[in-house]
Amino acid sequence: MEYIQSKDGIQIAFEKRGQGPPLVLIHGAASDHSRWMPILPKLEQQFTVYAIDRRGRGKSGDTQSYSIGCECDDVIAIVDSIPGPVNLLGHSYGAICSLEASLKAKNLRKLILYEPPIQTVIQKDDPNHALDRVKECLREGHREKALLIFLKEIVGIPPHEILVLRSLPNWPLRIATAHTLPREEESVRSYVFQPERFSNMETPTLLLLGSDSPSFFKEATKALHESLPNCKLRILPGQQHAAMDTAPEIFLKEVIEFLMEK
Repeated sequence: MEYIQSKDGIQIAFEKRGQGPPLVLIHGAASDHSRWMPILPKLEQQFTVYAIDRRGRGKSGDTQSYSIGCECDDVIAIVDSIPGPVNLLGHSYGAICSLEASLKAKNLRKLILYEPPIQTVIQKDDPNHALDRVKECLREGHREKALLIFLKEIVGIPPHEILVLRSLPNWPLRIATAHTLPREEESVRSYVFQPERFSNMETPTLLLLGSDSPSFFKEATKALHESLPNCKLRILPGQQHAAMDTAPEIFLKEVIEFLMEK
């Protein structure tokens, strides 16, 4: 692992692999840099890949206080430390961090956002107080149970995709990140997407959306598609929120084609 120091002094770890144009990968909640392992062998054939551990997980540092703004500063620190124009891919919560970072990063070439959970006219429901139950499980030391509640009830990942995720080698690493779930979900619920802030954004942007994803993600992606001046939308057929795991060939096709376009 290599390290870059963020604005507040925290060391952010990343794994660098491959050769070619730089591509920074920002994972979502309940994961670390290892969540990209199913697609890294293909990506590193064409790109120099920087897969980061977001703060609070893996080899990256953390602080007592937390804000999504600090996460955006982490992304900016990585992007602007790399020579040459940089491509940036963010998934889920990592896509919100990447979207915000795109307004300030000086070294950005292209941006890919896969289902950022921004609030829209459709709000996330929590009828069974799932977030409170996640917190309770963490207090009692039941990290895997907390993770499963989060994935099933808050993110809306269906049972057959949960089975895929649990079968992957990085499942124990996902469990290890469970303590970060409450702060990120609370940040999602308080984040306000303001379209006017992005009205002059020139960065070519690709929005990825699973055809079978919950309506919350569909509305969020629609709001972005209507707001970002230089973006295109691609639908991943038969997929939901984890296509890099459930259909890596479909995911890679869209990502690579977009990044290779001049």
